[in-house]
Amino acid sequence: MELNLSAVLDSWRFLLSGLGVTLLLAAGVTVLSLLAGTLLTLGRLYGPRWLSAIIVFYIDSMRAIPVLVVLVWVYFALPIATGLNLPPFWSALLSLSAHLAAYVAEVVRAGIQSVRPGQVRAGMALGMTRAQILRKIVMPQAVVRMLPAFGSLLSLAVKDTAIATVIAVPELMRRADAVAGQTYAPVEVFTTVMILYFLVIFPLTRGIDMIYRRVSFLGRS
Repeated sequence: MELNLSAVLDSWRFLLSGLGVTLLLAAGVTVLSLLAGTLLTLGRLYGPRWLSAIIVFYIDSMRAIPVLVVLVWVYFALPIATGLNLPPFWSALLSLSAHLAAYVAEVVRAGIQSVRPGQVRAGMALGMTRAQILRKIVMPQAVVRMLPAFGSLLSLAVKDTAIATVIAVPELMRRADAVAGQTYAPVEVFTTVMILYFLVIFPLTRGIDMIYRRVSFLGRS
């Protein structure tokens, strides 16, 4: 089989612009899901019982529904139900963030609950408020312990952006599909896409693992 590398070389600007959209979407999803997931965890652990029940239902629901279904519902059904018509990029950002936030919430909850209760009681004995205990005792240790899991979630944030192609977000996968259809060179184009995803995700996950090895002692108690 002869490789048609010209299909990639002639479209590299087009593909790289799609990669830029992918990275922008992944960055937005990462930030929003981390914020939302942390707030969900705090509400679940420290909020009233009724709020905790709602949050648990939300987390379990999001983990039970495929992300593609959430994406399609937000883009096609949400405008009908609410009249709020979001552009494809913002629909993808909202749906992917809402879905990933459920997994972030479970990671944050596990990190917080991994800190020994004796340290919390010691903080209370010193007269610290619950917020001070959380900020100065619990979270510094919990964040370190959560780093390996966050590395996996970060890679998911990047990979899940490929699903946005179904609602015509011009990210990397969408543009690769267009190039492959025009040049009849799917092997060359999609192999290039695989390499690009690898070049983005592999350094991220390895970098987080390196950081964790350097600071893991801070999470020991």
